[in-house]
Amino acid sequence: MSTPRFPDDPAFKSLRIGDLEGYRQAVEGRSVVDFAAADLRGTDFRKADMSKVILKGAYLRDADLRGCDLRHLDLEGASIHNAKISGTYFPRNLSPAEIEMSLKYGTRLRVEPF
Repeated sequence: MSTPRFPDDPAFKSLRIGDLEGYRQAVEGRSVVDFAAADLRGTDFRKADMSKVILKGAYLRDADLRGCDLRHLDLEGASIHNAKISGTYFPRNLSPAEIEMSLKYGTRLRVEPF
């Protein structure tokens, strides 16, 4: 397994410390926010704009994803071990069994092709 990365990105830094206003300012005007393979342990995503975020291979242990709409995201290789996921929408190509395995044991999510 590769080592999670810590991007030198103001959006990443703001989100990690819970500065939602700083995050909003950092993503304003951007078409993509690349958090692929990033270490986002314990991050609270509940009020964050996820529409531009890339989470492929991200490390989301203990993250708060409650109520997030992740249907449009590519979560291939991400891990959601012990994350809070109540009310979260997941992509259709991600089976409930994959979600459960990642949530319980930290396995990397494997998505099914459409």
